[in-house]
Amino acid sequence: MAYVLQVDFKMDGPFGDEMVEAFTDLAKSINDEPGFLWKIWTEDPEAKIAGGIYAFETKENAKQYLDMHTKRLAGFGINDVNAKILAVNPKLTEITKGRI
Repeated sequence: MAYVLQVDFKMDGPFGDEMVEAFTDLAKSINDEPGFLWKIWTEDPEAKIAGGIYAFETKENAKQYLDMHTKRLAGFGINDVNAKILAVNPKLTEITKGRI
């Protein structure tokens, strides 16, 4: 069974193409995290919110990544992180074209 990790937090930027330039190396490094499957990057420049939806092979992988990511964000002065780890229902996800 796969698990998703939903994360969001307040951030002043960058967003859009500037975010791509600033975080390309970070995005590439996430591919090497244990149990990582994929990530959808999320942003709302007007509300100054950024984050993502990640898929991991196990709940433990998701928890480990969240712990590491929360510490990394704290290093940038971001301490208020909203996060949830949820199990994926693979049969219903497949019906609605989700890829796990």
